Amino acid sequence: MMSHENDTGSNPEDQETPKAETNAPEVDAEVMPKHEASQQTGKEADKETGDASGDETAEIRDVSTEEPPVTKEAEQIDPEQQIAELSEQMLRLAAELENTRRRAERDKSDALRYGVTGFARDMVSVGDNLTRALNAIEETDRDGLSDNMVNLLEGVAATQRDLMAALQRNGVKPIVPEGDKFDPNFHEAMYEAPGTGQESGIIIEVVEIGYMIGERLLRPAKVGVAKDG
Repeated sequence: MMSHENDTGSNPEDQETPKAETNAPEVDAEVMPKHEASQQTGKEADKETGDASGDETAEIRDVSTEEPPVTKEAEQIDPEQQIAELSEQMLRLAAELENTRRRAERDKSDALRYGVTGFARDMVSVGDNLTRALNAIEETDRDGLSDNMVNLLEGVAATQRDLMAALQRNGVKPIVPEGDKFDPNFHEAMYEAPGTGQESGIIIEVVEIGYMIGERLLRPAKVGVAKDG
């Protein structure tokens, strides 16, 4: 019996080995919960992130589906006032359209009336030359002319009459202001003659006939004007 107790007590390695074996599971028991805790923490973090993302998405959806707030100005709009404003706009538009129509008609009329202004100005110059040709020979001097010359003068006079009639049919009218008061808007003073016995500013001679086309001056009349009575 003594020797058996001594053998057991004298072998310390045999006594320490069970302690080492019992300590090993304790180390594993401490490590495993940490690993599982880490995994659990990660899952919880993912869940929280997912929940937060879901909340943000829901919030975005809520915002996008919200109706815009009604402003005070929109609430204060009076339907009758809107109708009145629209009616006023329509009246203004109708007036503008009417003005445009009248302007177009006036432009069309002016184009027809004054479109020949340049041509008419050239034709009155031709009429001036015909008049000069007729005035070159006095009436008293025509008795001694040959029949051919008389016929020529009669042809020139007929041409002048036809030309003036054609001009008048197209709105071109002569200005013969002898005895009228001088008006710089229609007359061009070629000279002033004192001591004529006429009131100052009265036209005493028409040097060259003027012309109107419609309501516009085609060419001013060239005149002589009395000065100082």
